[in-house]
Amino acid sequence: MPTNRDFIMPSTKLLSTACGLMLLGGCASFQFGNDFKLTQFAAKVEHGVTTQNQVKQWLGAPQSTGVVVNRDGEQLQRWVYYYGKGKLGDMGNARMKTLEVQFDDRGVVRAYDWVGE
Repeated sequence: MPTNRDFIMPSTKLLSTACGLMLLGGCASFQFGNDFKLTQFAAKVEHGVTTQNQVKQWLGAPQSTGVVVNRDGEQLQRWVYYYGKGKLGDMGNARMKTLEVQFDDRGVVRAYDWVGE
């Protein structure tokens, strides 16, 4: 016949394991995407001149692609680059940035914008 001790011990072990995992999770670091320097990109890129191949050489393949449709119906190809780094449990010190580059139908930079850095 099981005693109270038989029920308490597994619960205590489970609670200790859960607390240990939470503490480890609070210290865990994360990183996604490839880091890039927005100021270096801005110094190199030229509207109406820089090509998709040049952007790919500088930054690598984009993490996301899509299409932007302007008010006049013009469609631009959109490449998006992401980068993030920090510690779980301390998101106040996390670093995140996004760069979006838009290309016309010739594959030439039409516009770009960023958030971060």
